[in-house]
Parts: sequence; C-alpha cells; structure tokens
Amino acid sequence: MSFEIQELPDVIRVVVLLNLAKGNKIRKTMLKRRIDKVCSSYTCIEMNELEKALKEMSSEGLITEFNGDVKLTKQGKRMSKEWESLLLKKEPIMEIVAGLVDGSITGIVVILSAFIAALGPQLTIFAAFLTLSAVAITNFSSFLLGGITEDLADIMTLQNLMNYSVSDIPDKKERDKSLFLIKKLFVLLDKEIHRSNLYAAIICGITTFVAGSIPIITYIALPSPLDAILSLTIVAVIVGIFLVRYRSKKTRVNWKVTLFETLAIVIIATVASLVLGGIA
Repeated sequence: MSFEIQELPDVIRVVVLLNLAKGNKIRKTMLKRRIDKVCSSYTCIEMNELEKALKEMSSEGLITEFNGDVKLTKQGKRMSKEWESLLLKKEPIMEIVAGLVDGSITGIVVILSAFIAALGPQLTIFAAFLTLSAVAITNFSSFLLGGITEDLADIMTLQNLMNYSVSDIPDKKERDKSLFLIKKLFVLLDKEIHRSNLYAAIICGITTFVAGSIPIITYIALPSPLDAILSLTIVAVIVGIFLVRYRSKKTRVNWKVTLFETLAIVIIATVASLVLGGIA
C-alpha cells in the first residue's frame, strides 16, 4: 500500500479518508456529493473515478463496501487519523504541554514569591490573578497567531509537494482534475486550520490558567505551613504525573527520561524567574 500522491485516485483517497474520519458509514452517492462540495459544487470527478479509488481502498483494507455503503476499517480509521493529524493538526499536543508547564511554573513562582515576601491574602490574590491572566492570555494569542502561521506555511509546502507529484500525470484531463481537487481541498483545509488553531489556543489558555490557579488557590485557602506544602505538592502532581505521563505517551519515550527532562526545565525556569524577580 503506497500513500504517495501520484495519481487522481490517490488524491480522491485522501479526500475520502478525511470525509470518513468520524467512522460512520456513508452512501457512495452522498460521498460523491461531499467531494463535489469540496470542489465548490463543481463536478471535479466522475462517479466511475470515485468507484475506482474506492475499489483500490477496499483492496488495501482501508474501507468496506456493502449495498452502496462505505465505511472505514480499523486500518482505515488509523490512516484517516494520521491524515487528519498531518493536514489539520487537530490534536493540541504542544498547547496542552505548554499550558501545563507554564501554568505550573507560574504557580510555583507566585507561591514561593508570596511565601518569601510574606504577602497577605489580598496581595497574593492580586499578584496571582494578574500573573496567571497575563501568562494565559499571552499563551492564547501566541499559539493562535503562531499556530495559524506555522500550519498554513506547512500546508502550503505540502500542497506544493502534492502538486509537484501529480503534475507529471501523462493524461492532461486527469492531471487537471487532480490539481483542481488538491487546490479545492487545501482551500477547505485553510478554513479548518483557523478553526482548529482557535480551539487549540483556547485549550492552551485554559490549561495554563487551571494548572496555575489550583495550587495558588490551595495556598491562599490553607493556613501556614500547610499552605505551601500542599500547594507545592499539587504542582508536583501536575508536573510529575499529568505532564510527564502525557508527554511520555505522546512521544513514546520512557517516562523516566521524560520526568528528568520535565523536572530540569521546570526547575531551571522557576529559579531563573525568582532570580530575575529578586534582581528587579
């Protein structure tokens, strides 16, 4: 099974996988209408061309066909998710990691600063809300604008590569159809990228605020010295369990290595923040 984009059926296959990503079965006629919708209601492919692509996908074990219905197999769902991840960047891995790290570091810095400076509850609440809000909003705006810019640049590169791959199709009619379908597909992806990056930025901002606010609220609510002990324990749990486990799962790296990397980064960032704050 090859996933190189070299012919019209290869392009159709990508569109089909994206359309069937949710795993529901669909009539071939409905699938054809969806592809036409991608092409802005133009008939960019014929039904027999779709049938040919579906037949190839069926022989490769990506879909099953029954009474005019099409459904992804387990392997097809896996491939569909890979294409979604590549083209739409739907899984906000970086945003969650950044939110947990930034929120945890902010929480540690606020708690230690309040403890060292012996700040009262009101000043601690003010400093915590101001700091957390600034970090969360900064993360939101950075990941929204940066994510859209980066993803669109990646998508343009991928589109150019796909265009180059199909540009040497001998049959001019098939070549033009392939290029047109790719063009319309990426116009649609452009809109989806803006939407997915907005969701990712919101997730990052919320994760940052929640990861930082939980230990800070604990610190403010409890009496000394239980406040510092329990709040820092919560940070340790967020970093040591949730963040490390999430990173280890996504990167498929041993959790001990991930734990060492994560702790090193958090400790260095926290110490640097406290030192710079002390100098200021």
